[in-house]
Amino acid sequence: MVHNIEQDEDEMLKKKEQTYRGLGIEELKKMDIREFAKLLKSNERRTIMRQYGEIERFLLRFNKKTIKGKQIRTHQRELVIVPKMVGLKINVHNGKEFFPVDITIDMLGNRLGEFAVTRSKVKHGAAGIGATRSSASASVK
Repeated sequence: MVHNIEQDEDEMLKKKEQTYRGLGIEELKKMDIREFAKLLKSNERRTIMRQYGEIERFLLRFNKKTIKGKQIRTHQRELVIVPKMVGLKINVHNGKEFFPVDITIDMLGNRLGEFAVTRSKVKHGAAGIGATRSSASASVK
């Protein structure tokens, strides 16, 4: 059994190349949005079919803004991520501010809002006066 070093390198490159359901990112970007929807689970597929116009308008708006050199900001948290969005940086509103999201191939089929968390971790400070039994009788100064 003879091992060829070039074959091993080719196999390693194929493993490192990111794919979605067996298709590379270039193949996915060439697809129409409706064709891509067939690769998704039923809920996301139905959502893409309903949102087809919205997704197209979003991509057109993004292309116009990138030509002008502006960042894209959106409140549309319910949009499903499609292959044409991969590699983009989109600022998604989380209810208070715009949160930057870098779209990768792993995010395909998810919604934009899943990556801009709306709730922050609670950071508790020290208890106030009267909040505990021991501090209720403490003198106030």
